[in-house]
Amino acid sequence: MDESLTNKPKMVKLVIMIGLPIIVGLLSAFLTGDAMIEYGDLVKPPLAPPAWLFPTAWTILYVLMGLGSYFLLVADTDTEQQFNDRRTALIIYFIQLGFNFGWSLFFFLGKFYIFSFIWLMIMWVMIIALVVKSSRVCTKATLMFVPYLLWTTFAAYLNVMIAILN
Repeated sequence: MDESLTNKPKMVKLVIMIGLPIIVGLLSAFLTGDAMIEYGDLVKPPLAPPAWLFPTAWTILYVLMGLGSYFLLVADTDTEQQFNDRRTALIIYFIQLGFNFGWSLFFFLGKFYIFSFIWLMIMWVMIIALVVKSSRVCTKATLMFVPYLLWTTFAAYLNVMIAILN
């Protein structure tokens, strides 16, 4: 059989899985508009990166998240437990992606800093669960999600400190 025909479904899945978080990020950026300008006016804690770093970091993270979800989606599951872990990890992934989108709206548009922090902590727990579940199925997927967990941990620090300082 022609190899290009067997790889086409995987390529479509790859494009969709990478495209989805990027679209979520672009929609979030569009809806929050000039939020990064207003972010510049906030009192920020030590270690707060410059505003230009956020879109760069998030673009990289969205691509990694997409790759991780793709690796998870196409991972072989040899046991029923692995199948269940993969399914659970993908469900968690999509739910936390919705939380990711919501956080930007609550933080930047609503300026609900305390609520945003609580929302972020729920998302953080989901990301930990995603990392744990994916580690039982696909190491490559897990490695793609770890930078997201680390950045979200850092974002929690920034969020809570902005809530305190502003």
